[in-house]
Amino acid sequence: MIRHNPKACVSQRRFWQLGFLLLFIITPLLDWFRLDLNLGHFILFGQDWKLNLTALQNASTVQLIWRLLWVALLPLLLTVVVFLFIAWRWGRLYCGWLCPHFLAVESINQLMKRATGKLSLWDRKTIPQQQMDGTHYRQHPFWWLPTFMAIMLFAFAWALIAITYLLPPDEVYHNLINGQLTRHQMLFLSVVSGVFMIEFTFARHLFCRYACAVGVFQSLAWMANKRALVVGFNGSRAKACASCDKSCEHACPMRLKPRTIKRNMFTCTQCTACVDACTQVQLNLHQPGLLNMLDGDCALDKSQRDFGRKAQIPPSCFEQ
Repeated sequence: MIRHNPKACVSQRRFWQLGFLLLFIITPLLDWFRLDLNLGHFILFGQDWKLNLTALQNASTVQLIWRLLWVALLPLLLTVVVFLFIAWRWGRLYCGWLCPHFLAVESINQLMKRATGKLSLWDRKTIPQQQMDGTHYRQHPFWWLPTFMAIMLFAFAWALIAITYLLPPDEVYHNLINGQLTRHQMLFLSVVSGVFMIEFTFARHLFCRYACAVGVFQSLAWMANKRALVVGFNGSRAKACASCDKSCEHACPMRLKPRTIKRNMFTCTQCTACVDACTQVQLNLHQPGLLNMLDGDCALDKSQRDFGRKAQIPPSCFEQ
């Protein structure tokens, strides 16, 4: 079982999200990693990262194979293996704790909730303005203005950052500041910004669930491990949910129901927002939370119920 402190978890997650966002922005600026379309190859930590097979025309077959393995296949394979192992063990940790796109999703969610009373335009029901976990907001049409401003800002920022991974950043920022963007640069920024605006407005949750390959592969690896980190529900105290207003569901940025089986939590980002909400609700009632982050044998109940079986989990899994 993972001991859970709501306030500490939120602050830690925001620290990692903002830190990775900063890293995401400065990486191409410092030539740590990017694909330079002008040069036609990758740049890694300021060095040209390319096969350069033409320089090995007189090399032996063994040398050519070693060059191919060392420069291309091994780094890629190692990255994939490490990434999938982390996902297999802890789930969509990258999505919930690092991904800049998910940071934008959560930010727009909160603004749209104030404008519409819902986290998504496709939600049928509005979220209570006063919830049992202590969160509250005031719905007002005025919030459409900052919502659209945030959507446009995120969309343009993402497009601008993306182009710096493809073209020299100093050239892009110089042309932007001086109003001298080339036709292709202007076209790229306009089209990509437009696509992101549509996605952030109408389909940001759908994108995270079904269209993001990085997220889907993390989920597939996570589902393969029955003992992986998961949001567990203390069914022995299920009656305590009867008087709750579903604060845990309202808190989930991915619009999931955290008390359900693991298969239905396929796109869980391990953000722990639902656990925070439930913990706070029960804390107000002087009771321990019903949701907790579980792993190992404690996670089996959530996984086994996918197949209609009830696992015998240790009684200590929900001890506070």
